Order: sequence, then C-alpha cells, then structure tokens
Amino acid sequence: MTKRYILDGHAVVAEPDLMTWARWFEKAEQYVSLDEIGDVRVSTVFLGLDHSFGSGPPLLFETMVFGGPLDQEQDRYSTWDEAVAGHAAMVARVKSEPQR
Repeated sequence: MTKRYILDGHAVVAEPDLMTWARWFEKAEQYVSLDEIGDVRVSTVFLGLDHSFGSGPPLLFETMVFGGPLDQEQDRYSTWDEAVAGHAAMVARVKSEPQR
C-alpha cells in the first residue's frame, strides 16, 4: 500500500512511483487555504504523504496555526473537503480566542 499521494484537481490519487510523486510535488501548489488574522496565520496544506502512520484512513492534509494563543495547534484530514471545513473551523477558533 502506498503512502504517497498527489492531487488531481481536489481528488486524492495514490502514487506508488517515487519519482513521479517527487516530480509532481516539486511543482504542485500544496496550499488549500491561508488566512491571516492579525499576527496569526492559519495554513492548510496538502502533505502528499500519509500521516496516519497506519492507524486509520490516510491523513493527507494539515491545518496549522502560527502565532497567538493557539500557536502550533493542528488538525489533519483525509480529503480536500474535510480540509476546507477544518480550515474554516480553525479560523473561527482563532477569531474567538482573546488576543494577548
């Protein structure tokens, strides 16, 4: 079972060939979404590698917070749609936190 993936539009496609994956990943846009709320950045990206480490479905997208009270908070997802929804939820969390 492959642990490498590429995107075809928003669809996740398993890519067993390392060199094909590497060539795609080198040139592809990995950002799903990026928001800045004051000094805080919320970033959601396609990872291209399965971060479930064999426990459950592949986790291929990651939302992470940089700065503010939720600094380094992260969530991971299996699909593009989950990543978009998760990003919006994290942005809402950041906005609801009192800024220090």
